[in-house]
Amino acid sequence: MSSQAAGAPVTQLSEDERLFADAVRGFARLEVAPLVRLMDEAQHMNAELVEKMFALGLMGIEIPEEYGGSGGSFFDVILAVELLSAVDPAVALLVDVQNTLVVSALLRWANEEQKRKYLPRLVEDTIGAYALSEAASGSDAFALETRATRRGNDYVLTGRKLWISNAKEADLFIVFATVDASAGYKGITAFLIEEDAAGFTVGRKEDKLGIRASSTCELVLEDCAVPEAQVLGAVGQGYKVAMETLNEGRIGIGAQMLGLAEGAWGHAVKHAKARKQFGKALVEFQAMQFQLAEMATDIEAAKLLVYNAARLKNSPNDAAGREFRKQAAMAKYFTSQVAERVASKAVEVLGGLGFVKDSPVEKLYRDAKIGTIYEGTSFMQLAAIAKSVL
Repeated sequence: MSSQAAGAPVTQLSEDERLFADAVRGFARLEVAPLVRLMDEAQHMNAELVEKMFALGLMGIEIPEEYGGSGGSFFDVILAVELLSAVDPAVALLVDVQNTLVVSALLRWANEEQKRKYLPRLVEDTIGAYALSEAASGSDAFALETRATRRGNDYVLTGRKLWISNAKEADLFIVFATVDASAGYKGITAFLIEEDAAGFTVGRKEDKLGIRASSTCELVLEDCAVPEAQVLGAVGQGYKVAMETLNEGRIGIGAQMLGLAEGAWGHAVKHAKARKQFGKALVEFQAMQFQLAEMATDIEAAKLLVYNAARLKNSPNDAAGREFRKQAAMAKYFTSQVAERVASKAVEVLGGLGFVKDSPVEKLYRDAKIGTIYEGTSFMQLAAIAKSVL
């Protein structure tokens, strides 16, 4: 896919990007929108919808053609997450985790044998999950208690993972464990574990405030033997695997929150144009115009941050060390704030209609909260930003 023209504004799309965005937008409106409320109430991702996302190529966007993928760009991933999120952030999260965490980690850290084994499956029908968090390991991501003990040609993993997105649907998990506690973060190692591995169990599914169609579960590892060939990267490199993929994942969450805000704003504008009070449409009142203008300004600023971070990551220079960590943290932090503000104002614009489940802004308001929490809380983003700028 063609890259952005040199010197063009970061929000300007190339022709290929525009065509891709149109395809995803149409899919979201025709295929996702009719299922949103049902999936939210059932707390379940529609299996046929997932099959359609595989067929459209949304589950392996960056995977090269030699492995069956479309050879798209990281920026294409961000566009897909944004546009899906305007309709359903839960569906977008499935695509986000698959692409920005699982596929990204494999593209960068997997050996050729692992790539040939898993990348074609991730394009075709396999969902991936990323298992880092634990009960005592949240913002302190590397206070891991899951242990991996060498036994012959295997590593035997024991421990529990919590709050793992995609876990109910996933067939492949990237699981982080410590092989040497005395080495601190240098003892952390990433393992590729398939869902049917002996000693590996997907546990309780969480009952959540928002993004309810997206599964979030615990994982239980009880003497789970993983062959040495399933180590991702090298032993002791788990810290680097996690940090590098999470930096990219934060741009994905930024795109999710941006799309959510755009969706909420669209519903607010539609209502303000249609609803009449005192003989005039709401949008004719200056107070309402100012409210909508403020929301639109927040969204534009959020888009600039997300697209700029994605363009930096997307740059061919990134392999040579182009920096985007600060921009990723800023995008994730700011868009999560914007999503909450815009969704809240959208509920107010719709009034009583915004407070009931018949209106999609009620769901978007619930979905927005997670943006300040997962893949690094707002406090952690601010800490990362401060470290970069001070």
